[in-house]
Amino acid sequence: MTSVDKPTDQAVGDRPQDAAAAQAAQDAETRALTQAALFDAFGGIRGTVETMVPGLLFVLIYTINKDLHLSAIAALAVALILVVVRLVRRDTVKHAFSGVFGVAFGVAFAMFTGNAKDFYLPGMIYGTGLGAAFFLSALVGYPLLGLLLGPVFRENLSWRTRNPGRKKAYTKASLAWGLIFLAKYAILFPLYWWADTEQLGWVLIALKLPPMVLAVYFTWVFLAKAPPPIDVFAEMEAAEKAEKAAAEQRQRQG
Repeated sequence: MTSVDKPTDQAVGDRPQDAAAAQAAQDAETRALTQAALFDAFGGIRGTVETMVPGLLFVLIYTINKDLHLSAIAALAVALILVVVRLVRRDTVKHAFSGVFGVAFGVAFAMFTGNAKDFYLPGMIYGTGLGAAFFLSALVGYPLLGLLLGPVFRENLSWRTRNPGRKKAYTKASLAWGLIFLAKYAILFPLYWWADTEQLGWVLIALKLPPMVLAVYFTWVFLAKAPPPIDVFAEMEAAEKAEKAAAEQRQRQG
């Protein structure tokens, strides 16, 4: 073997390693991007905890003194305080606001009917509808998670026609969300009819976080293994720059 052959052989031998390293780096970047997008879209641990606190306070106070009005006012007050805290810290308030609206609907419904259990009914109806929406959207080819996460990943709807691997991942993840939500409320609705307010409330608190964590985990697994998103915003910016450069070149030639 000549001295000229040695670098050539080394270069050839390094190519699979370089390709593997590049692929590993791309996979790590995709996983990190997926994790960040999921935290942004669903509020992360803090957002989930914030949605739990008002309901926890409601059932805790009601368990102690059976006072519907005090329990409802306390739950609504703490939900508003959480929004104010986010505003003061200049954090995103979309998840906190959604919590306030959910608590407000629950309070209004319970006050109207005079039944403390009805504090939970609007959220249960919403959760069931959301589970059905996840499931049906996946069946018709427009998985809801793709519609929600597409803008976060800067891919919009490019996954539907240009990235079939991601469409498959969004479909699987949406089916998982749908099945998990529907299973959760299949447990809760019988309790709404048969259990008392305290029993229903504590079961709701217990089932608040685990199904969400499970659904987010499945989403992360499916998307982390999917092809990377197509950044349509970067494509549009590149096209605009190319068009601008072409126009400037025509002006110089003219």
